[in-house]
Amino acid sequence: MRELTQNRRRAGVATGLAMGLAAGVWLGGCTLSPMHDYGVRLPPPQAHETYACRRAPGPLGLVDGRVDKPFWRAAAWSGWFVDIEGDLRPRPALRTRMKMLWDDENLYIAAEMEEPHVWATLTERDSVIFHDNDIEVFLNPTGDRLHYYEFEMNALNTVWDLFLPRPYRDGGQADNSWDIAGLRTGVHVDGTLNDPSDTDGGWSVEIVMPWRAFDRHPGGGAAPAPGETWKVNFSRVEWDVVVGEGGYQKIPGRPEHNWVWSPMGLIDMHLPERWGIVRFVDE
Repeated sequence: MRELTQNRRRAGVATGLAMGLAAGVWLGGCTLSPMHDYGVRLPPPQAHETYACRRAPGPLGLVDGRVDKPFWRAAAWSGWFVDIEGDLRPRPALRTRMKMLWDDENLYIAAEMEEPHVWATLTERDSVIFHDNDIEVFLNPTGDRLHYYEFEMNALNTVWDLFLPRPYRDGGQADNSWDIAGLRTGVHVDGTLNDPSDTDGGWSVEIVMPWRAFDRHPGGGAAPAPGETWKVNFSRVEWDVVVGEGGYQKIPGRPEHNWVWSPMGLIDMHLPERWGIVRFVDE
């Protein structure tokens, strides 16, 4: 019996804050039913990914979502993302990858998503971004499942940033008031946005996160030391849509796809112990 419902996304932080565990716990990448038994043994973890985050070669000037500029040549691409359940599911139909750099001031992230129909609808910050196709970043600086950060972004360059003191299944509640101070983001569309009359190549993003913004964990607000490791994961949400002259319509009753950098083994992003490991290297 699947413990996870077919409606696999959380209803949003606002709902979670208002209703809490009594009404069901909503998890990035999935929804646990109100009667979910937290004592049920989870599927075994799968091998996690690792990434060496190199020093940036200099400042990143224009942040426009283009990832083919010289700045990014210093960073290695990750492997292609996999289904959130890892080898339990087929490889994603569309390719996704990411790369990262750092310096004493910022964390730099680039991501590239193959997509024949680039669309987005949400324009207000801290909207429930995964209701659109999106790219998501999860950061756990302390590596102990506590004090972690979540970031989501759509093709309209609309963002949602939040902080969790602990996972939802451990009684955590998201703080939607936390914002990444000094955040810079950009989106580039290889094609046209919200135009169903053509076929697109995909979309890419650049994200610049100042270290000083990550101030909710012990020792936060500063850049990591060379050699330090963080637990990190990336997730891409992809909805199946019907393409017509009137635009894009999600297929009713069909859950979204969840594609990730490091496999979780189940449909739940909020298990930081299963995220990948990023090491900040001084080279």
